Amino acid sequence: MSKYNELVKKLKEIFQIDRPELDFGIYRILNARADEINDYLDNKLKAKIQSALADAGNANKSELEHQLQLTIKAATDAGVDPADSPKVQELKKQLAAMASGANEHENAVFSHLLTFFSRYYDNGDFISKRRYKGNTYAIPYSGEEVMLHWANKDQYYIKSGENFANYSFKLEDGRKVSFKLLAADTAKDNRKDNELDRCFVLIEPHVRTKIDEEGDEYEQEYKPVEVVKNSSVVDGKLVETEELVIHFEYKAMKKGTKQDALVQSAISTILADKTVQQHWVDLAKRAPTEKNPSRTELERHLTTYTQRNTADYFIHKDLGGFLTNELDFYIKNEVMNLDNVQNAEVFANVEKQLRMIQCLRAVALELITFLAQIENFQKKLWTKKKFVVGHEYLVSLSNLSDSLYDKIRTNKGQHDEWVELYAVNKIPGYSFPFTKDFLYKNNGMILDTKYFDPSFKEVFLTELTNVDDNLDGLLINSDNYQAINFLEGRYKDSIDCLYIDPPYNTAASEILYKNEYKHSSWNSLMYERISKSYNLLKISAINFTAIDHAELYNLGKIKDEIYGEQNRIAVVTVQHNPKGRNQAKFFSENTEYMLVYAKDFNAANFNSVAIDEDVLLTFTEQDNIGRYRWENFIRARTSWSRANRPNNWYPLYVSSDLKSISVDYVDGYIEVYPTTKQGDFSWKNIKESFVELNKDNYFKAVNENGEIKIYHKYREQQVFKNLWIDKKYQSEFNGTNLLKNILGQSLFDYPKSLYAVQDAIKMSTPHNGIVLDYFAGSGTTSHAVINLNNSDNLCMKFINVEMGTHFNTVVIPRLKKIGYSNLWKQCKPIGKPQKMTIKYLKLESYEDALNNIQLRSYSLHQDIFDILVEDVKSEIALKYIFENELFYSLLNTDNFKKPFNYEMDIATDSAGATERKNIDLVETFNYLIGLHVKSIESDIARGYVRIEGTLPTGERTLILWRDCDKIGYEELNKYANRFDLYAKENTFDVIYINGDHNLPTAFTVDEEDGEIVRSLKIRQIEPEFLNLMFAEEV
Repeated sequence: MSKYNELVKKLKEIFQIDRPELDFGIYRILNARADEINDYLDNKLKAKIQSALADAGNANKSELEHQLQLTIKAATDAGVDPADSPKVQELKKQLAAMASGANEHENAVFSHLLTFFSRYYDNGDFISKRRYKGNTYAIPYSGEEVMLHWANKDQYYIKSGENFANYSFKLEDGRKVSFKLLAADTAKDNRKDNELDRCFVLIEPHVRTKIDEEGDEYEQEYKPVEVVKNSSVVDGKLVETEELVIHFEYKAMKKGTKQDALVQSAISTILADKTVQQHWVDLAKRAPTEKNPSRTELERHLTTYTQRNTADYFIHKDLGGFLTNELDFYIKNEVMNLDNVQNAEVFANVEKQLRMIQCLRAVALELITFLAQIENFQKKLWTKKKFVVGHEYLVSLSNLSDSLYDKIRTNKGQHDEWVELYAVNKIPGYSFPFTKDFLYKNNGMILDTKYFDPSFKEVFLTELTNVDDNLDGLLINSDNYQAINFLEGRYKDSIDCLYIDPPYNTAASEILYKNEYKHSSWNSLMYERISKSYNLLKISAINFTAIDHAELYNLGKIKDEIYGEQNRIAVVTVQHNPKGRNQAKFFSENTEYMLVYAKDFNAANFNSVAIDEDVLLTFTEQDNIGRYRWENFIRARTSWSRANRPNNWYPLYVSSDLKSISVDYVDGYIEVYPTTKQGDFSWKNIKESFVELNKDNYFKAVNENGEIKIYHKYREQQVFKNLWIDKKYQSEFNGTNLLKNILGQSLFDYPKSLYAVQDAIKMSTPHNGIVLDYFAGSGTTSHAVINLNNSDNLCMKFINVEMGTHFNTVVIPRLKKIGYSNLWKQCKPIGKPQKMTIKYLKLESYEDALNNIQLRSYSLHQDIFDILVEDVKSEIALKYIFENELFYSLLNTDNFKKPFNYEMDIATDSAGATERKNIDLVETFNYLIGLHVKSIESDIARGYVRIEGTLPTGERTLILWRDCDKIGYEELNKYANRFDLYAKENTFDVIYINGDHNLPTAFTVDEEDGEIVRSLKIRQIEPEFLNLMFAEEV
């Protein structure tokens, strides 16, 4: 294979157009533009290189030819045969060498391009190894005393799944075949199967009961193989096409089941299908390999589909800048031999080499531009704010009004869950439908609004005043980077405590990583999330990160770099497993660590609380402020003697009934000094401080054996230690066993001790603070906050983020149970209810964004495109192939006219099975603008949602979403007063409305002094939504 062919093959692999039959995700975009890309690689690239080299050599060639003609003429005039002239022979030799040199330089350009692009590309990713020369690398260094660097520091770690969820390809006749994954039936498959292997299996024919957007049940039949008719508009005409859909499920199978055997079984079933045999025979065509000569087209694709996808772990933050810098390094160090520059004998060769380098650099930069465009497209998909797919609420019955009880009484879905969670069918007085009296008596049960129709949630939200203030927590089902990005508008500089327990990257909790990049992948994962979440923290915030030995040192350097070494508070050692690991070769690991950092060391403080059991037991009293104990007000120490502390020596006056204490003389009161049998000492406070403290029963007088003693309240506090060895921190008892007692089975490996998390929050978070955890795992952090709120009468809120399936199978059931009872034993409640109102939502994923890419046809601008010259066409095809595709694909603002019907294909389980889902534009926009929601009035049936709140700037805000078909121009003007758009009081600073409107922005109101003119600051939702969703990172 020639160097040119090798180069083209590699570039097609890098450009991801070597699989033209694939029709999903980024492949759909690339393959739709494959003709332009292939034409450039197969034809224009070589011609461009040849032309560039030819242009560079033309000047010298003309000069040599001119000298040759003059030399021949001079020899002829002198009567010498030109063929015998040494000078003529030398010039001819130079011209011949120039011709062969052009060919040599052409091959050199191909070879260097192949070498350059191959060295950074690794199975789907560009790895940012900055080469100095050969296998020597350079790292960016800015003069720091100590720095941490890793192979892909300037890349996003995006690996969140192992498999293609949906996979489509086209047959030779252009018809489409799709493998689609059905979501697991969660009624049967909602537990973690440690003893089973999950595999792709062709489904059996069956019927499923599903719930539509209105909450109504319907039945849907699924077949393993079916033909689906699709229609689309092409060039203004309606075109109908057929698609063969083959359904799989990612199913728990007996340990040891081989995926290859299941593939062969599926192939036999599919090819035996009558429809396939009659109309889709191309699936049986041979696609042989040396090892498998009988392989069919179906087997080729099905094998790819079921194999684990090991590519696309990273997205580069600035691939264009990185490759451009590397190109200059490469040319200077590996193409241009600087030692030859000083050698006059080969100066001509250096000049030729420079021409080749000019060509190499120009072509390489053009290719880099295109590669960067592909990478930037994926980067925008990754960094864009994600849609809210849906949101629901978990609410204690005691927090709901009587007006909702009639619907609750008869709801079968909620009834069935309460039977499963709380065994309500065994509670005295049970019947179904429930009686209101039964619900009143059991009002600690947690209701999930997902079981109710939209009108139920509309009433609930309308009755919920100061919505955000009355929420106890927020749960987000999402990749944590996407969730942090999503929260920025609303929670910037708002978080008081960040507690995270990331994967330790050991065999027990190993992240997915590309070979040889285990630790660098983990570093990228952590660096991006820690640095991104830093912006959410208040200046006084404290961060706890749990970790073990495997990544302790990397994590420490990452946090030093982001927070600053000066803001490191401590490394706390936690004895979580006293028994240790018996299989250890050297030391048995029985501890892990918490790295504790402040955003600003000088602004941060710990609370005056105690966490050690022996200290806590001394605080036996409690008032409305908290726990305390009584201590003698005398400081009986030598250093606090009367002589040493004269300002603390003064009399106190106590009434005879001991109920009143004063620093001022009162007739009939008993005079008391800080005197003991050991001598005269001092009060703990000077007189002025005593006066300030002497309220709310802070002091008390006691008659002990005829002697009056003064005591004061000593509030709960202690100096915290950096070694936690109390039994309550053991993860086996207060993590694994505690969770098993709640849920009835082991559904999550290695949950953290509830009390380790609780104590970290207790010592660091204000009574009304916000706690963030974006590695929520089993939900320990949210559990800890709810416990503290109820046991210590606090008002803290939590935000928990988790992307795994256990969001629905562990986190939410755990909260529903601990809301019903704070204590559980063997899956039975033995405690008391804990009130809660929690919102939970699901975000669109990166994979969802890829799956919803839609491409516009060039035919929209074909007339203009056709009249352009070829060079301009080539430049447009190369540089602007993705221009605006992202915005068109993923945010079609034309659909905002009917905002309650905006739909996308969304993954419904961890394996990636998708369903068409309504997107919650209303909730998405609230977070994009950072709205603190005060009230929500919703009536989708009549076509509107009205929200009041406050922006981060303090501006009072009204948002009006409307179905423009139901509330058009005229209707909106009629509704204006109903929606308080023209209130007499200056009620709102900003008003957002979707769709076109003709509302006046100035109006008059009657005041006592006559009419005055007021103006409305009306903003259209669509451009604001677009700008905020795709805002570039700074």
